[in-house]
Amino acid sequence: MRNFSDLTEREILALAIAAEEEDSRIYTDIAEGLRDEYPSSAALFTDMSAEENEHRRYLIDLYREKFGEHIPLIRRQDVRGFIQRKPVWQTRPLGLNAVRDLAESMELEATTFYRRAADRSTDASIRKLLGDLAEAEVSHEHNAGRLSAEHLPRSERQIEDETARRAFLLRVVQPGLAGLMDGSVSTLAPLFAAAFATGNSWQTFLVGLAASVGAGISMGFAEALSDNGSLTGRGAPWLRGLICGLMTMLGGLGHTLPYLIPHFWTATVIAFIVVLVELAVISWIRWKYMETPPLSAAAQVGLGGALVFATGILIGSS
Repeated sequence: MRNFSDLTEREILALAIAAEEEDSRIYTDIAEGLRDEYPSSAALFTDMSAEENEHRRYLIDLYREKFGEHIPLIRRQDVRGFIQRKPVWQTRPLGLNAVRDLAESMELEATTFYRRAADRSTDASIRKLLGDLAEAEVSHEHNAGRLSAEHLPRSERQIEDETARRAFLLRVVQPGLAGLMDGSVSTLAPLFAAAFATGNSWQTFLVGLAASVGAGISMGFAEALSDNGSLTGRGAPWLRGLICGLMTMLGGLGHTLPYLIPHFWTATVIAFIVVLVELAVISWIRWKYMETPPLSAAAQVGLGGALVFATGILIGSS
């Protein structure tokens, strides 16, 4: 990689041309990724792509005037100091807030680049164009506001934000909540059955660990294989399975880890307190994201947890 300070004016212009082309294609990729679910935002990024293409044409015209027809391929990854971003095509599904943040960071980086390049340039016409492009990148935020007003009126933005919220619920909250509930509740019976049957912290820990990991693997595969998300809009199956599996494992490990404490009754009391915290968290998530009335959520989760907890104690004590 080269240092930016070592680049010649010819290399700086070549880098700027490649960067503008890349930014334009990134905005086009974002527009295509948003088109089905967020058509208004897709139109916004299409217009931003067109602006970047216009900048590229200005740069190419100046480069031809100064250095001829051949433009060497110099990319951001060839020069130190640029942000290395994950390609948009590897990021699915696209979230509105994520792509808006990406656009802001791209504009800030481009502004900084053009200002530094203009400061280093000794050619008046190159310095002028780079300075103008720096100002153009600064104005992109205002242009985005203009484009938002054109393509994203308040009603459209509210619709798209609600669509994004529903997608988040389907793709993250629901599989995570299902896993957390299963891990926190279903592992109670084997854990406390082992605890009261053996009276031994280490043996209880091993049972709880096996139950938690096994339940995480089982729930992860079950969620991933339930559907491929193409018709339900629930997103990538492997991602849902990963979220569900990890949350299931986490839910079981929460009240298993206290049994690393050698003193059995101390570990049991702490595990019981952790169970109460887990059930409270589940109730809060159901109220916050699933719009379940708080008392109803607490009663439903508490009743289920109490029944499984009592089952484990009765079996372990028999």
